[in-house]
Amino acid sequence: MVLESIHPAAIVLLAAVLVWKLPRTIGHAVGVLAGLSAAAVSWFAPEGAHYSVDLFGTFPAVLFNVDGYSALMGLIFGFVAAVAVLYSWYSGADRVQTAFALSYVGTSFGTVFAGDWLTLIFFWELMAITSTLLVWHYGGAAVRAGFRYALLHGVGGTLLLAAIVWHYAEVGTLLFGGVAGATHDPGMAGTTAQTLAAIGIGVNVGFVGLHAWLPDTYPRPHVAASVFLCVFTTKTGVYGMFRAFPEGHLWIAYMGGAMAIFGAAVGLLQSDMRRLLSYHIQAQVGYMLAGIGIATGLATAGAFGHVLNHILYKSLLFMTVGVIIYRTGEESLHRLGGLWRAMPITAGAFAVAALASAAMPGFNAFVSKGMIVGAAHYEHLTALWYVLLIGGVGTFLLDLKLGYLAFVQGSFDGEVRDANVGQSVAMVTVAGLCVLIGVYPQALYSVVPHTGDLHYSAYTVDHLTESAAIAVASLVGYAILHRPLSRVGTVPDVDALYNRVMFVGTRWAVVAVTELYALVDRGAVRLADTAIDVAQEPERYARRVPASERVLGEPGDRHAPLRAGIGRSILLVTLVVTVVLVTVLSG
Repeated sequence: MVLESIHPAAIVLLAAVLVWKLPRTIGHAVGVLAGLSAAAVSWFAPEGAHYSVDLFGTFPAVLFNVDGYSALMGLIFGFVAAVAVLYSWYSGADRVQTAFALSYVGTSFGTVFAGDWLTLIFFWELMAITSTLLVWHYGGAAVRAGFRYALLHGVGGTLLLAAIVWHYAEVGTLLFGGVAGATHDPGMAGTTAQTLAAIGIGVNVGFVGLHAWLPDTYPRPHVAASVFLCVFTTKTGVYGMFRAFPEGHLWIAYMGGAMAIFGAAVGLLQSDMRRLLSYHIQAQVGYMLAGIGIATGLATAGAFGHVLNHILYKSLLFMTVGVIIYRTGEESLHRLGGLWRAMPITAGAFAVAALASAAMPGFNAFVSKGMIVGAAHYEHLTALWYVLLIGGVGTFLLDLKLGYLAFVQGSFDGEVRDANVGQSVAMVTVAGLCVLIGVYPQALYSVVPHTGDLHYSAYTVDHLTESAAIAVASLVGYAILHRPLSRVGTVPDVDALYNRVMFVGTRWAVVAVTELYALVDRGAVRLADTAIDVAQEPERYARRVPASERVLGEPGDRHAPLRAGIGRSILLVTLVVTVVLVTVLSG
């Protein structure tokens, strides 16, 4: 079958080259078509399709492996890539930026369709490079942020590579389970490999303490670039965590819970819209990791269902905020207000995305987030269950703050227009899917991979009551907090400390290295000058030697002249050496 021989990554990477070379309009049209084509190939390629190569005659590598998980990731990646290219087209993105964005998408496809750890780490690192180029392309403040982003992801990738090497030493294979030829557990083997993998992947998903690259990077580039960035890195990280821990681990689940609360709490203290949404990403990825960590059939299905739903509503949130920035030129909530009157389409799309992310009935995350929270309850993980519910309140508070300050309270000083046609089509399309999955959960159940029958109903009395309680608590909480929160500006994170430490440390390291080099250089130059001086004018150099250090002259006579000239001395030494050599050789 032809679909077995077409790698979705190849389609998107070829489109990236074409977008770079073709005229802007034609190139972006090709990019939209490539995203949809990659989604179709991902979904319709038969499960179990794969092709392998032998690297260096030693390592069997599976470059393309189709199972339920990779197919789902490819489906949503391709669809949102097409929408994001359309949005970029109408948001003023140039050809080079969109080419970088599609190369980022293509390497993400390569990561999720890898059938072994070696292929995965290869595309994982390429994904870090291409996303860095996407950030750097915008220039300005994005350059330094991109450098920090590259550095942190380089460290994370190195740790993951170390885990892979350790895993290979333990089990003797790099293949995932379920791939032809694999005979071992697909998860990371050994405590050391698991720890290294968890930390390395934890950089990508935004573990608490390893997360600061998110709010540091995503607000910096072009608004269309942020739509791409919010989708691929963190969700590919969730996929990688599943491959490393297919049987789950409770500490991963609890880290997910910590991310849900921390991201929401710190996000509430932000005034920059994209920075706020970056913490929002961390909070929502926490729910996915909770599902991966619990690892029951319902929890894993909920985690991957939430990956799909999160990509939809999160890209929609970034698109709506991008339209606000595109039309007003303002990033801070303190300089916005009352935009719903001038921007009804954008306000409506934001409302759908906000209600979806808050997991309200009738919207997509109500289904997937309910599966994860329900799995924690069924497994009697009471503490985690409460943490995830509190995280739900925090998420709703984030949505309320952003929506109220941008669209409702006050008024914007200036003339504003709503989204243009292309931006509106992109937003309305994604918003429609958020609602479709919410009112017809079977659409999600039918595409999410799961083991056995998925016995879950989203619309139960308990779940509806739970959502109502979250909504009420959030509304009451925001009524109390909205005045003090509206006065808070940008609050620094842990990166404010380690960026400074790294700056000072790097500066002193550079100074130390350069000074050491200068010292060695001065010594080498001085030695070379002395050697040249001796060779050219040996008598003048000899006169510099104090009399007490000369080998000839009367004892005690510090000013006695040399008894022989340099020429005679050389002749004498030559004769002595000749006699010694003749004696040795003749003996």
